Amino acid sequence: MRNAIILSSGMYVPEQIVSNQYFNDLLGEDVDTWLRENVQIHERRWCTKEESVADLCVKAAEQILERANVKAEELDLLIIATDTPEYISPSTAAKVQDRIGAKDSGTFDVNTACAGFVTALDIASKYIRSDEQYNKVLVIGAYAMSKYLNLQDKKTVTLFADGASGVLLSADTSDSGRGFLGGELTTKGEYADWMGIYGGATKTPTSLEMVERGDHQLKFVKKFPSELNPEMWTQMALNLCKKLEVQPHEVAHIFLTQININSIHATMDRLGLPMDKTTTVMHHYGYTGSACIPMAFDQALQEGKVKEGDLVFFIGSGGGLSFGSAAFRL
Repeated sequence: MRNAIILSSGMYVPEQIVSNQYFNDLLGEDVDTWLRENVQIHERRWCTKEESVADLCVKAAEQILERANVKAEELDLLIIATDTPEYISPSTAAKVQDRIGAKDSGTFDVNTACAGFVTALDIASKYIRSDEQYNKVLVIGAYAMSKYLNLQDKKTVTLFADGASGVLLSADTSDSGRGFLGGELTTKGEYADWMGIYGGATKTPTSLEMVERGDHQLKFVKKFPSELNPEMWTQMALNLCKKLEVQPHEVAHIFLTQININSIHATMDRLGLPMDKTTTVMHHYGYTGSACIPMAFDQALQEGKVKEGDLVFFIGSGGGLSFGSAAFRL
């Protein structure tokens, strides 16, 4: 049976480093101490005024393809997961396809907010499994949320950052046991109006009034229950274990959304797993939304924390609230 294996990974973050001290000066208070002690963010990367999310995607794509020794012309499909797109329309993927020279690939964007990468990974894997014309699929999670931040809102401006990261999936017809093993997508739509960017689309079209209300910027409207992510992530991990007939300790590594390190600790505790079975990247990159899970995966892969044959889980969540999980044998 055809399956989708991960051929390579890669990432790119902007060169501009924004330290916690910047926010101390900007907001006129000590936020550095809270950020270090509570969310373990020391610094993050932001785009310059000249950079856009497509720029980040292009550089991440080039690294992913170079590591796989695959040319852009060999791609059959390019999927970009982002809720900070290049334009409202057309897709960011179409723009990136042209810039990297993937002239024979199909393209589309996925927006399940910060669960986007795992959602796109699930979609791409099933394309490869079900249709022989898709043999090389590039999946990128991308985030340029700095473009949407209110510089006076310390609840958001200190956390969110920019980056792009992803993987190249390839069709495998061998009996190796490698590749995509299953996944789950679910949504709690009752939380859709609790956090997001609510202006600039059909519900609140672009206008002076919209800008005055700040609807073009990221807003936390209501505080989410702190136990929500750990509960959902744990259950999704257990669902994957049940599907694959394995125990949590048999999973080599779990890659989780990087919005809150306390939620990651709580999830690993609930699963009875040590923290060395996960990877965190928020310390120097801040929160990079749909890019953060592939960034953590790329870091773990480059550092030798995961290797061929390992069973790994990807579990993400984002505004909506959208949740996604995917299991791979590397």
